[in-house]
Amino acid sequence: MSKSIHSDIQPLLDIMEKLRDPDTGCPWDKAQSFATIVPFTLEEAYEVADTIERMDLQELPDELGDLLFQVVFYCQLGKEQGLFDFGEVVKRICAKLTSRHPHVFGDLELSSSSEVKDNWEAIKATERRAKDKHSVLDDVPLSLPSLSRALKIQKRVARVGFDWPDLDPVVAKVHEEIEEVLVETRAATVDREALTAEVGDLLFAVANLSRHLGIDPELALRQANRKFETRFRSVEELACADGKSLTDHDLASLDAFWDQVKLAEKSAD
Repeated sequence: MSKSIHSDIQPLLDIMEKLRDPDTGCPWDKAQSFATIVPFTLEEAYEVADTIERMDLQELPDELGDLLFQVVFYCQLGKEQGLFDFGEVVKRICAKLTSRHPHVFGDLELSSSSEVKDNWEAIKATERRAKDKHSVLDDVPLSLPSLSRALKIQKRVARVGFDWPDLDPVVAKVHEEIEEVLVETRAATVDREALTAEVGDLLFAVANLSRHLGIDPELALRQANRKFETRFRSVEELACADGKSLTDHDLASLDAFWDQVKLAEKSAD
């Protein structure tokens, strides 16, 4: 393990500075701005998450390095514009973590994770007010994946009492939203805008159900995507085993292959 964090990070800062050198730097890196590298930052964050979900911990340092490079890139842009540098970023996160953990760095006594979480949220609320942000929904990032943002919104409003106390009305709301989707689909002329709104309400209600069950809907859907992909790849193998292409099989045949794959999974457990 490295003995000096400063000596570890400095080579990366130097590389970033050289990549952005006006005369000898990389044309691509020189052309970037805060806005243009945001998609790459999101992509790298998802690749970190994917590596952890696959428990490929040997690959994780590489993916974390890619994500760290994104932070260093923003810091270089900030430095060039006289706004901030890497040192300022580190200073601010250290100050934030210290202030939000008074039970570690101060005299406050908190004995459970729930108490820590409640105190954390109270501190964040105070910080929002200090920034003239008074809504509990202020600073919920617009760029979050929609399911994650729905979850965050629902958690925020729940903290001020805008929440059902038990599961039954949450489930009833999901059924209500399903019926409203079906009403739109049964209309003589389907209003696509109205149908989209109702599907959105349904997804929001399902995210709320997930929250009440203690499940992260974004994580649950990623796992469902992965499970479906794995099963469908197996269906493709079975369907093509006799020399036929996938499209040569009807839905009944493909469903039979699907059931075969699921049965094999159960037998393997």
